[in-house]
Amino acid sequence: LETLDLLEDLLADYTGTVLLVSHDRDFLDRVVTSVLMSEGDGQWTEYAGGYSDMVAQRGVGVAARKAAAAAATAGVDKTTVNAAPLTIAVAPKRKLTFKDKHALDTLPAKMARCAAELDTIEKDLTDPELYAHDPSRFTLLAQRAARIKTELAAAEEDWLRIEMLREEIEG
Repeated sequence: LETLDLLEDLLADYTGTVLLVSHDRDFLDRVVTSVLMSEGDGQWTEYAGGYSDMVAQRGVGVAARKAAAAAATAGVDKTTVNAAPLTIAVAPKRKLTFKDKHALDTLPAKMARCAAELDTIEKDLTDPELYAHDPSRFTLLAQRAARIKTELAAAEEDWLRIEMLREEIEG
């Protein structure tokens, strides 16, 4: 999250143009000043504002276009499709699972333990005499450091994914 905040700050201060592709709609809302949206058939439209602004500007036209396209492939008259009321299904409110809540509580401690162990191993590996006196211990420490780095990266990725989900849910 700190990296994401730093990226937002850097992009906000940048005076040039940046072409940004992201799945994070909230991030796009906070950073971008316009959105280029593919309308299909090679057509692109620029909308002022962030992702939410683009959705608001496109309005129900999106659903109407999808219904018209579906009707065209099914051979239904487009005027009938446009006259039909559009219903938008509201997704049920999501919440964090017990497993996700538990992970949010335990992952920071696990990441701290991994980082501390990695620091200790890396200090041992910097000893210039280690390899000369005990090459097998050096190899074991190097392998353990690689495993811990992988474990730490996975824990950080899980924590970030769950934290982003929590922020999305809490709005």
